[in-house]
Amino acid sequence: MYAMTDVQYQAVYNVLSFSLASMMATTMFLWFRATAVQDRYKSAVFISGLVTFIAAYHYIRIFNSWCEAYEYKPGQMLGNSMEMGAPTVTGIPFNDAYRYMDWLLTVPLLLIEILLVMKLDEKVFSEKAWTLGVSSALMIVSGYYGELVVTGDLTPRWICWFISMVFFLNIVRELLVGLSDATNSEADPVVAGKIKTAQVVTVISWCTYPVVYLFPMLGINAAQAVVSIQLGYCVSDIISKCGVGIIIYQISYAKSQKDSLLG
Repeated sequence: MYAMTDVQYQAVYNVLSFSLASMMATTMFLWFRATAVQDRYKSAVFISGLVTFIAAYHYIRIFNSWCEAYEYKPGQMLGNSMEMGAPTVTGIPFNDAYRYMDWLLTVPLLLIEILLVMKLDEKVFSEKAWTLGVSSALMIVSGYYGELVVTGDLTPRWICWFISMVFFLNIVRELLVGLSDATNSEADPVVAGKIKTAQVVTVISWCTYPVVYLFPMLGINAAQAVVSIQLGYCVSDIISKCGVGIIIYQISYAKSQKDSLLG
């Protein structure tokens, strides 16, 4: 771990806390509202809630690990106010592997929840689910080792970034090109628009991950790189998990309403 200023420590502390609250709130909303959609669409909504539930659990672990990695010494009274110094390293390492364990579980589920609200026959669904699921798992696994290298020789981080990007670009191609026919086959333009929104928001939010991954390679010092990485990943997680999950619910609800009208 690296020495942090009070502002740097508190920034990560507060954003992790906000991310945890967002995941928990989204989970409750999605699971409670799953009863408002027809049975054929409930799986998509429940899986969306499962994604944020898994993320909430891992954010608890990440938050606790961050708290254990640093400690504050007693403050000193100066006049009528207490002055607090910067936190000090406890010697307990910050375990960011929780984030990668979270992604290994939630990223394939994120892609499957999008597939579940699309007009795909069983064979195509299975093919796309396997393609996207395997690609996402390989993307995460190939990027993990590089995440451990923040200072010194960053060659391993560059290699992992390039390998991970190959799988990332394959996922982007599948979402925006490989599934375009299924998206365009939706009869309701409102539903088709929401599906496109879910795909585009997923891609855009995921584009921030490789950029954040590059921070240590851009000359950002170790402590600032750790802070920037944590903040960037948290924002991306909220958009891709909470934001896309709510869009999936909206699609499921719209389709349920339409099916009810058609009898």
